[in-house]
Amino acid sequence: MNGSAKYTAPTVLDIQLKRGPQGLGFNIVGGLDQQYVLNDSGIYVAKIKENGAAALDGRLQEGDKILTINGQKLENLSHSAAVELFRSAGEDVQLRVQQRPTIAMNGPTSSGPDGDSSVSSLGILVAVLGAAAAITFLYMRFQPQLRRHF
Repeated sequence: MNGSAKYTAPTVLDIQLKRGPQGLGFNIVGGLDQQYVLNDSGIYVAKIKENGAAALDGRLQEGDKILTINGQKLENLSHSAAVELFRSAGEDVQLRVQQRPTIAMNGPTSSGPDGDSSVSSLGILVAVLGAAAAITFLYMRFQPQLRRHF
């Protein structure tokens, strides 16, 4: 089936990071008081800092859910309590992470023959509407002159 999507179940990874000059190299969101995902108080990776420990390791990705830090579950914690756990975790930090689910596409996802759509539908629509507006303007502007000649 061309263009169909296939859901891939999330993977759980154990990642060990060594705290560097920029800390662990990522920001978090979530918690009981700041839910990032509706009806889920989990802690998620918001941003990976360039050249930080997480970026250099390469496995942690934005949108991943952090399940544990040094074996301690991050369930039912406020955001500030989770931040404090990360700050006090020490130099070597063990994370258990649930990677965000991915959607794999089967077949081409665009209309171009090489997979690159050169003209978007929105661009065509804008061009057609622009031409229609220009024709309407010209018709309204020169309508009195057209009546006199015919």
